[in-house]
Amino acid sequence: MALIKTVSKDKAEGIIKEGYDMYMSRIGIMPKPMEMLSVSPGLFEMQLQRLQYFVKHPTLSFSLLAHIRYLVSHNLGYHFCMDLNKHILQKQGLEEADFHNMEKDPSKSLLEEKESAMLVFVIKSVKDSSSVTKDDINNLLKLGWEDRDMVDALAHGVSMIDHFIMMQVFQIDQNCMIS
Repeated sequence: MALIKTVSKDKAEGIIKEGYDMYMSRIGIMPKPMEMLSVSPGLFEMQLQRLQYFVKHPTLSFSLLAHIRYLVSHNLGYHFCMDLNKHILQKQGLEEADFHNMEKDPSKSLLEEKESAMLVFVIKSVKDSSSVTKDDINNLLKLGWEDRDMVDALAHGVSMIDHFIMMQVFQIDQNCMIS
């Protein structure tokens, strides 16, 4: 049982209700991390804005972002987000062998070269931030990525960490979503 009292769908008002309604109409579920943030309307709204920013991102594709979320979650053992993003990637055609390959080596993803390099950069950065070198950055620049893209992709990856920690601290069940 969670250590905090989140806002249920039937008690949601204002921005929380808007967010719940949006998730339910678009994907049919309410992700547990968003339910957790329902206790703080300000954080909830900022997370909705952050998600909208990435949905409309001019260079980071939906597939690349799902790969980032999947592999960061996998490395953390963050089962809720790992399972959700695995489901998203399976709808894009990935199979079990594809997941095993990229879990062992992110460069084995089925993304095209440019996006694969960004994925490798983000996962390397999250695993060991001190291992990133100027060559890593220059490689991304040579492939056509801009500084903004690197910052945005890494921010997307590291944002998984705060929700993972919060879900653990507040003992939010990671294996289910409210629907």
